[in-house]
Amino acid sequence: MNPVPHRQASSLQQVKFAVFALAVGGFAIGTTEFSIMGLLPEVAAGLNVSITDAGVLISAYALGVVVGAPILAAATARMPRRKLVLGLMGLFAVANASSFFAPSFETLILTRFISGLPHGAYFGVAALIAASLVGPAKRAQAVGMVMLGLSVANVVGVAAVTWLGQNAGWRHMFTVVAIIGLLTIVLIYFFVPAQNVHAGASIRGELGALTSLQVWLTLLIGIVGFGGFFAVYSYIAPTMTEVSGFPASAIPIITSVYGLGMVAGNIIGGKLADRNVMGSMYIILALIAASLLAFHFLVEIRWTALVMIFVVGAVGSALVPGLQTRLMDVSPNAPSLAASLNHSALNVANALGAFLGGAVIAWGWGFKAPALVGAVLAVLGLGIALISGNIERRREGNQAAEPGATPLDSSR
Repeated sequence: MNPVPHRQASSLQQVKFAVFALAVGGFAIGTTEFSIMGLLPEVAAGLNVSITDAGVLISAYALGVVVGAPILAAATARMPRRKLVLGLMGLFAVANASSFFAPSFETLILTRFISGLPHGAYFGVAALIAASLVGPAKRAQAVGMVMLGLSVANVVGVAAVTWLGQNAGWRHMFTVVAIIGLLTIVLIYFFVPAQNVHAGASIRGELGALTSLQVWLTLLIGIVGFGGFFAVYSYIAPTMTEVSGFPASAIPIITSVYGLGMVAGNIIGGKLADRNVMGSMYIILALIAASLLAFHFLVEIRWTALVMIFVVGAVGSALVPGLQTRLMDVSPNAPSLAASLNHSALNVANALGAFLGGAVIAWGWGFKAPALVGAVLAVLGLGIALISGNIERRREGNQAAEPGATPLDSSR
């Protein structure tokens, strides 16, 4: 069997296979990122450290994502995208296999950091590949399908690997993820078409994205607006047991419901963003604020809490395809770095949301309080989005007033 030749996918079936291959990589990344949270007690016991110390492994991975996304995206600017995602997934697979053999806690911290390095760059470049395989009207949907792997991991992968780790040993989590990484490499090799290097691509050109005000505003929308999503998600287990009254045994089901919401959100968010990128973000950020506010008031009743878990997961993840597409739009000359930075921003949002949510709990406001924090963050994110859109409209107006100028696409 020969790999797809050097050309863009020419059929709908070929596009589906290519996007599926890229999404499998997202599934692997999502599984290793979130499974460690459910296995912290086993990891701590196995390495003779406290659960608090074991939590450093989560931070090490997140730091790898934040650091790796801009560095790898800029450094590999001249590399063909298909070859790049193959290399990134190879690094990911090797790093996870190394985690299985890590002889000490300190070594495991290092391998977890290395595992996080390709995360952002992989999703950024995979999104660019997916968008290039379809017409302009379906770019965000293609991006959403790649991100769907991350959401499906929260429904299936995390639960399955956590169960395996609890019953067969926590190190087996890394083995499974490494195998999925290798499977991704095979699928990408055979189904993702090769692509030419972006015209004029260079390290200097990619770094030019950091001079764009709209890039920074879009990243800030993700950090602040999406931080509300993580303010609730970080404390979902104690909230469901202490406030809603669910037994601890129900937490895997609850997180799966959350994951199903994320799957639905990715699909819906992609379709909305293809109609109007900025307009979709305005709507979704407002819905995030409203759903988190409703969560605060409805979480004490079990069935409404379960419904709101799904809703919060859906509206939160619906923002991601729009953010990813927006970054590609506002930095056409440095697409790899801009697209990769989205995942650095989302990891900063994770840290921000968890910190602020934990702070209000520590102040004695209770486990319902993080939802209010999240609603405020979503409103602030909406404000930043409105500022970004206003700046762009003014720029379009100025360009339209210039003789021979062509305004930017208003859908952006």
